[in-house]
Amino acid sequence: MKAVVIHSHGGPDALVLEDVPDPVPGRGEVLVAIRAASVNAADWKVRSGNLPVSIEFPHILGRDFSGVVEVAGPGSDLEPGTEVYAVCPPGQEGAYAEKIAIDARYLARKPKNLSHVEAASIGLAALTALVSLEDTLELKRGEKILIQGGAGGVAGIAIQLAHHLGAEVVTTARAGNHAYVRSLGADHVIDYTKEDPSTLLGDCDAAFDTVGGVCVAQSFAALKPGGRAAFIAGGAEAPVSPRDDVVALRPAVGRSRALMDRVTAYAETGVIRPPQITSMSLSEAARAHELSEAKHVRGKLVFKVGN
Repeated sequence: MKAVVIHSHGGPDALVLEDVPDPVPGRGEVLVAIRAASVNAADWKVRSGNLPVSIEFPHILGRDFSGVVEVAGPGSDLEPGTEVYAVCPPGQEGAYAEKIAIDARYLARKPKNLSHVEAASIGLAALTALVSLEDTLELKRGEKILIQGGAGGVAGIAIQLAHHLGAEVVTTARAGNHAYVRSLGADHVIDYTKEDPSTLLGDCDAAFDTVGGVCVAQSFAALKPGGRAAFIAGGAEAPVSPRDDVVALRPAVGRSRALMDRVTAYAETGVIRPPQITSMSLSEAARAHELSEAKHVRGKLVFKVGN
């Protein structure tokens, strides 16, 4: 099969499209013919060596995908031909490829109303948004939330979900993305290139930071006493709060079929829809990483793989 492989840490040019052996599913696993795989910030952080994870070279990146079950290993509960999507379990990657062997327990049936490219675009992004807003921040109707980086993949899903939950949604975005984030459900948009959320807010019940950097301090400043903030852009731990009257949280984004089924339910009922998608081929992996690392992609970058 074809796969995008890295043989060492490095820049985007470390990504090489080459022929590798097809994976063989073990007990409880299935072989999935990948139709689409998304690009996430974690991918280029692993590639560059800036994410503290241990990998063996050669290594195939990619954490979420959509495809069709090709071979069912012994003990699996999915049949060949089943359309599925998934986020790889901790310790496994490999979606930048034509095929992947994965434990069937992490696979969910693809939302019926989405194409493979659309399903791949929401996998990890929707899972992260769902766990962050519902399970970590426990966002409630009538609350006010600041979502940093509204035009990004995770934040775009979070805006839709927060709107559905009945929250008042404030987000940050460049001027050219204001119409886009409003279409997702944002009530108020702050142009972070001209305005500082720290000086405009202070009455938010919750904040969700998908960006990091200067946004960390801004997120804390946006909260009213008793508020809580969730952070996904930094390390494995939440940043230390500079205030003793607010809570800093780091969402524990698990992997399971049950969690993906929650995403599917929201997708099939129209609560969340795919973000704006830029579709590319595996041969364009280096360019995709350059765009992702620049942090100005609206929505998601998705590799279209196979038929």
